[in-house]
Amino acid sequence: MDRKPTMTETTLETRHESNEKLNRNLRCQQVLEILEESGPLTAKEIAVRMCEKGFTNSTERNNAAPRLSELEFDGIVKVIGKKTCAYTGKTVAIYNLAV
Repeated sequence: MDRKPTMTETTLETRHESNEKLNRNLRCQQVLEILEESGPLTAKEIAVRMCEKGFTNSTERNNAAPRLSELEFDGIVKVIGKKTCAYTGKTVAIYNLAV
């Protein structure tokens, strides 16, 4: 028999969805702030600066990469080239503001 979610479960679920959206918007603003201050950077370099500024508690690339993809899709950020990452040694994209 299917159980209907309780009001508390539904409230917690919608609160979580709302917080996730807010965090995404905040992360996007932080990524843009760093690009405005520093110019072209890789996702890892942005993540490192996010940590240095206290926006995040780690230098994980994943703190910046998903937001860069969203911002690129929206036409706010663009890939302007590629280079060898100083942290991983891999070839990676360089991002900058699209304006």
